[in-house]
Amino acid sequence: MWRVKPLDAILATAEKKSLHRSLGAFQLTMLGIGAIIGTGIFVLTAEAAQKAGPGMILSFIIAGFVCAVAALCYSEMSSMVPVSGSAYTYSYAVMGELLAWMVGWALILEYAVAAGAVSVGWSGYVVGLLENALSIDIPNALVLGPMDGGIVNLPAAGVALLVTALLVVGTRESAAVNAFLVVVKISALSLFCVLALPVIKMENFEPFAPLGLAGISAAAASIFFAYVGFDAVSTAAEETKNPQRNMPIGLIGSLGICTIFYILVAAGVIGTVGAQPVLSAAGEGLRPGSAELTAACQTAGATQVVCSKEALAWTLRSIGWPQVGNLLGLAAGLALPSVILMMMFGQTRIFFVMSRDGLLPAVLSKVHPKFHTPHVITVITGVFVAAFAAFFPVGVLADISNSGTLFAFAMVAIAVMVLRKTDPDRHRPFRTPAVFVVAPVAAAGCVYLFLNLSKDTKLMFVAWAVVGLAVYFLYGYRRSHVGRGLTEVHELDRDAPPGAVPPMPGADPN
Repeated sequence: MWRVKPLDAILATAEKKSLHRSLGAFQLTMLGIGAIIGTGIFVLTAEAAQKAGPGMILSFIIAGFVCAVAALCYSEMSSMVPVSGSAYTYSYAVMGELLAWMVGWALILEYAVAAGAVSVGWSGYVVGLLENALSIDIPNALVLGPMDGGIVNLPAAGVALLVTALLVVGTRESAAVNAFLVVVKISALSLFCVLALPVIKMENFEPFAPLGLAGISAAAASIFFAYVGFDAVSTAAEETKNPQRNMPIGLIGSLGICTIFYILVAAGVIGTVGAQPVLSAAGEGLRPGSAELTAACQTAGATQVVCSKEALAWTLRSIGWPQVGNLLGLAAGLALPSVILMMMFGQTRIFFVMSRDGLLPAVLSKVHPKFHTPHVITVITGVFVAAFAAFFPVGVLADISNSGTLFAFAMVAIAVMVLRKTDPDRHRPFRTPAVFVVAPVAAAGCVYLFLNLSKDTKLMFVAWAVVGLAVYFLYGYRRSHVGRGLTEVHELDRDAPPGAVPPMPGADPN
């Protein structure tokens, strides 16, 4: 179970498919901003406010810093091993099959559960838009999960199934459409800042940390979700001019700009409508997504931002800009499905690669004869994502997703250090600066955020890991291609651009 997938065999494929180095620091920065902005800031602001109050500003800074050091480690691995499978492939080449399996298993939480979280966030904005712009009264039972006081979130499940259908058919998301959606997201957040920041009241920032450092740390662990996507920059290392200079600029630049954006948006929410958490009779913060918080919000008439499912649009409506709030809801409704598509594509690709390595049944990598997409695993993933979205609140799903992401990133940070010792002469297009300082800080930062997730989330992660170990030892350990002496590397191992479905065997390359 400590057997490794030969790095030379993996790199041989990458060398056959070398790409033109055309991306500079500016293009990488723009790529990162487009990939990062669009999920957490729209859907998790209320969750962060409930955990940290105005202190969520510090939460954004903490999460952004951990992402920055993790990104530097990620960049070295992705530039050395520019093939699909992400952290799973890196771990397989460095630390062996068992840890690679656990990383791949954790990435299922990152992608599939995150897709469910974004689906729930999309539902909140679209339902709010319909109710406020068109005066359509939709019963809460049909648009909220059981933990939020409803029965089933049908819009969230519906959009997840729609994206699944698009992935099965193999629709390519054009670069022009993706660029347009990036402009929509950034324009919406910019407009929010322009309208909210001039009318902030400093008294709304007091008390700054009503639930102390523990609340700020818990919010940082949740708001980490708002930064996931920065690895889009890391995976572009092979197409970057002078990667040793431009990769850090692109990574730190995009994360820095997004962090400033997030701080301004958070300040706009806090300073205009306040962001104090709803407390229990004992003075403790109620858990986001809990029945207790839902009941407290209903009693108070949902007059606080922490009770909103569409925090930014709700804030604009509350400060006298109802139509602009509706437009922001429309922007989220347009932009978030593309994020769901990217996350579900990433999930199916991880499963696809693990299946081709023999660690999962071969049927999961079966390709549709007409659409040339891995339809079996796509449908299975879609059904589970829809189920998550239908019955769980956004904050719970985001935290579960973060647990998988943090584990994977910590493993990558460790892998970078291990490979520097075991294979110091390997060509590295990008080298993590001060690696034996940056990598331990990245790993420790990931552990810190993981430990500040809720107890239920950590228990769920452990349970998921136990199931993963059972699957590995009952199936993957004996069926592994590496274990059977098969070390072929497929020509189609490269990741597609974010949001695009790559051609599968038999597909027309045009």
